[in-house]
Amino acid sequence: MSDFFRSVVGWQIQSGRHGLPWQGSHDPYRVWLSEIMLQQTQVSAVRAYYERFLDRFPTLEALAAAPEQVVMALWSGLGYYRRARHLHRCAQVLVAQRHGQFPRTSEELQQLPGIGPSTAAAIAAFCFGERISIMDGNVQRVLSRWLAFDRDLAQAPAAKTLWAHAQALIPKDASHPQMVAYTQGLMDLGATVCRRTKPHCVACPVQHPCQAFNQGRLADFPVKRRVLKRRTEAWWLLVLRRPDGRLWLEPRPSTGIWAGLHAFPVLPDADQAGMGPEGALAQAPIWHEPIAHDLTHRGLQLHLVEWSVAMQHERSGGCWIDPAGDIGLGLPAPLRRWIRQRSGHPPKASGLSGA
Repeated sequence: MSDFFRSVVGWQIQSGRHGLPWQGSHDPYRVWLSEIMLQQTQVSAVRAYYERFLDRFPTLEALAAAPEQVVMALWSGLGYYRRARHLHRCAQVLVAQRHGQFPRTSEELQQLPGIGPSTAAAIAAFCFGERISIMDGNVQRVLSRWLAFDRDLAQAPAAKTLWAHAQALIPKDASHPQMVAYTQGLMDLGATVCRRTKPHCVACPVQHPCQAFNQGRLADFPVKRRVLKRRTEAWWLLVLRRPDGRLWLEPRPSTGIWAGLHAFPVLPDADQAGMGPEGALAQAPIWHEPIAHDLTHRGLQLHLVEWSVAMQHERSGGCWIDPAGDIGLGLPAPLRRWIRQRSGHPPKASGLSGA
């Protein structure tokens, strides 16, 4: 068992990733921030967001004191926006109830908003040296292949059993530096070597004891049989533009898609979208080319229907924004891109994607 641990530690020191901006820190605030951002998001997308967040919120206290809309605006484009709301809430709880101090154990960390078992394990291992294994999707893939673990990880008992196997791989006398290297090594193996497709087995430090490799069954693991039905929805978005170019945005509901962000009002159907609002300056709207946008388990077909309205057009519950200025609100990525493109300012070349 300890051979696996030692092999991963040695490989990480020699061949793992060492240039990521959140590496080398034992500050739980920075580790926590990076772990939340990296959930279901590629490292290439997270780098710029991580650095911008730390520039704007260098401390836990600064994040806790910020208005939610400022936090959502900085998160805009990274996707999975519930993470940002939990991040903000967790910071407030830590400052209000724990004087800005993170718990030191994975068990206690899991009691905080938005911190699940794997994130808690990463913080505890990186920052406090706890003898605890992470178990995100990448690590599940590494271990299920190495063990040829053929139980369905979509079922909680199977996932719990695999985690028990993972814990058994950690020596009882593992030191803090070893836990840091091991935890990072598991992440690096899953991200760069034991990939979902085209795994680079020749570079794997545990290739020969790997049961899936020896059996020629790499594609069979991990086993996840739950099939989520994917559907596509058509959304009709009302774009109101005043003569001065300003656009109307409203806050989305607190639950559901784009919760907590600002967006164009959503209408029930095309018929209502084609009915001009009171004060419309034209007889017919501009029907823009639909935007296809993919979320995790569904696709959206966004139909933007634009009406010109008078300067004195009155609405409540939202705000008029200057599309050419600093909007300063959390917006869904496709709408932010659309607004910037039509304001004469193309989207910033950040290489980011989001929901």
